[in-house]
Order: sequence, then C-alpha cells, then structure tokens
Amino acid sequence: MKKIIDQFITEVQQRNQHEPEFMQAVHEVAENVIPYIVKHDIYHGKNILMRMAEPERVVSFRVPWIDDTGEIRVNRGFRIEMNSAIGPYKGGLRFHESVNLSILKFLAFEQVFKNALTTLPMGGGKGGADFSPKGKSDGEVMRFCQSFMTELFRHIGPNRDIPAGDIGVGGREIGYMFGQYKRLKNEFTGVLTGKGISWGGSMIRPEATGYGAVYFAENMLATRDEGLQNKKVVISGSGNVAQYAAEKCIQLGAKVLTLSDSSGYVMDPDGIDAEKLAFVIDLKNVKRGRISAYVDAYPSASFFKGERPWSVPCDVAFPCATQNELEENDAKQLAANGCVCVSEGANMPSTPAAIKLFHAHQMLYAPGKASNAGGVAVSGLEMAQNSLRYSWTRNEVDDRLKNIMADIHSACVTYGKNGSHVNYEKGANIAGFVKVADAMLAQGVV
Repeated sequence: MKKIIDQFITEVQQRNQHEPEFMQAVHEVAENVIPYIVKHDIYHGKNILMRMAEPERVVSFRVPWIDDTGEIRVNRGFRIEMNSAIGPYKGGLRFHESVNLSILKFLAFEQVFKNALTTLPMGGGKGGADFSPKGKSDGEVMRFCQSFMTELFRHIGPNRDIPAGDIGVGGREIGYMFGQYKRLKNEFTGVLTGKGISWGGSMIRPEATGYGAVYFAENMLATRDEGLQNKKVVISGSGNVAQYAAEKCIQLGAKVLTLSDSSGYVMDPDGIDAEKLAFVIDLKNVKRGRISAYVDAYPSASFFKGERPWSVPCDVAFPCATQNELEENDAKQLAANGCVCVSEGANMPSTPAAIKLFHAHQMLYAPGKASNAGGVAVSGLEMAQNSLRYSWTRNEVDDRLKNIMADIHSACVTYGKNGSHVNYEKGANIAGFVKVADAMLAQGVV
C-alpha cells in the first residue's frame, strides 16, 4: 500500500513542483483514501483521485490599482476552480501577502471535500490575491476590490462559481466586490456570499465558521459523555473565526484563556468573557489594532510577543489562525498539559507531524475540512435564500448549522471509527471522497 501511495504522490509532485502546501494536502488525503479505493472495485482503476487533484480550471490575472498617493500598484489575482462534480464552484477569496498558487490550490482541494461533507450541492474552488488590506485606507481597498472584480466577474456567476470571504476579505471587501459585479453585469444576483443582511446576506454567516468548529467539538466530546461546560479553552487567532469560536465557547460555559494575532498571543487567567470579547471585536474589526492592546485594557492578562498559545494548559484547543501554525512540539505540549480535543477552525493549521501525535495519544482531533465547514455550510444556505428571495431567521439558520455539523460528525464516525476510537481525519477524507467520486463516475470522463 505504501508503494501505491508513494507512486501516486510522486506523479502528482512531478506536475506540481514547488507547491508544498498543495502537496501536503494531497498527501494527507491520499494516505486515507487510496487504501479505501483499492478495497472498492467501483473506484479502483478509474484514476479518480488524480482527477480530483487536477483543477478543472486555474485563472491568474494582474490587478492594477491606484493608492492614495496616486502611485499605480500591481498585484496578482487568482481563482482556482477545482471540482464541480456535485455543484457550482464554491469557496472563499483570500487577500494576504502570502497568497500564491500553492496555497490556493491546497485550499481549493480541501474545499472540495469540505463542501461534499456539508451534504449541500456545492463544488470546490478558492481564490484571492497577494494584496493585504492591513494598513490600507477604505478608498485603497475599494479601488483594489473593484479592479480585482473587473477581471474576476467574467469567470463567476450564481450557477457557475460563487466566491465568499476568507482571510483579509470581510464584509467591507465583499461589499465593494459585489457592488462592482452588479455594476458590470447590470443585475442583482447572489454571486457572492457573506453579504450584508440588508442586501442578500444570511443571519449567522459571520459567526458560522467559529460556531461550527465549536459545535463539532461538542459532538466529539459527547462521544465521551462530556461537553464544553467548565472546560479550559485555548484559541489562536483573533479574526472572524476565532472571535465567534470564543463567543460560542463562552455561551456553552467554557473558560477561554487565549487569543492571538501575528504579533503574539494574550493569556487571561481570569478568562475572556463576553465583555472582554466585545473589546477584542472592536479592537480588531473597527480599530484594526493589535491583540497586544488587550493587556492595556485588562492588566491581569499577559502578552507573549512572537509566540503561539499552545503551551498554555487547556482541555480543548481551537487553532483558528492560519495553515501550519500548530507544529509537532506544540502538539507534544498540548498532550502533556492534558488537552483532550483539537477542533480546527483554520484550514490545515496542524502539520502532519502534529496530527500523527494527536492520533498517537488518541486525542479527539477534527481536521478543518470537517470542523470548519460551518462557514461554507451557511454560505450554501445564503445561496438557497438568495434563490428563494427569502431570509430565514437567526434561530432557523443556527438550527440548520447545528444539524449540518452533527451530520458531518456522523459521516466522519461512519468512515473513521476503529473500535472505541474515531479517526476523524480518515472519516472526513473518505466521506468527502465517496460523494464526489460517485458523482464523477456518473458523469463520465469530463
């Protein structure tokens, strides 16, 4: 089996040299899925995983824009349309200086499996640009978003490709891009998700990824007759996902100890309560400040410059910042300090070595394609509401989100259970693969 997997990885590597993040994602899926393919004649010999690993379409384009000084700037934009076997392409746009083809292909590949797990009819895609909104004025962000959409609009549509937000793309950026799309197409249609409530957005969409990661953790803990009540929680990040993961943890009675950003992390031994979280949300979303300002407002907390929060003793960890932020030594510290559950809010935040250690200690570990699927799930619900020209209430959307996360958990258990232990990584990969592969087989070699 190792020889078969290595042969597959070598072939994919030859086509995708210098793309480490993408190859990491493919390798993780291949280790779980190829043994399943070999045991099931319906998939064996059809080269389905290789077809999944090759994007249906890759779009790359320049994005010229003018900054506030009048200087012409140029960034690079992308859209990866990975797989449309079960529905139109669906996946976020990331604006960050680290964006490149490898990162977006990894995200698009993961998105295919994630979207399949939601049970909603959505294919997988991803896009973005090597542009960072940090430090830019609203005018600069608007001009960039308009230029970006001036090219992207010809490649997307409500029945073709429906982008959403991601790192660096929040309500402001979605608004600017939607306005430009509407202007260019002369139509009001649900081509982007994450829109404002007054112009086609859905309740719970900003909260969905963070809430979903917490709901998934609750489902995992329930297999051991436990819950989040009175659990000590460590969260990385302080953006959208981390904020709402913290909010839901607080609501469920957990004690949130940490939040972080690229400058370091804060640890509050008294716990980050609803009032303190409101301060963080204002700091990050309105003032666009750094997390270190938290200790100025709450002196009992400590700021650890340039560090990540995984050394803080906890029961449950939520990596909600970015890819490969939780490494092997971090996983060792979590295990040594008694952490029993890791639910990924970010995409691929744990390295392969860290994941192996989680499995070795039989920790409850949820890969992002399962635990952070709440965001795209509610994006799918937003698409449904746009098609109906109707809006569901907050409670209706939240209930649907809870049910979707419970269904994803059940699918992971079905394919990942081994005795009393559930390998959620294996379960998520195989469950997602089966749904997409069955559709691909039915549609022929296209």
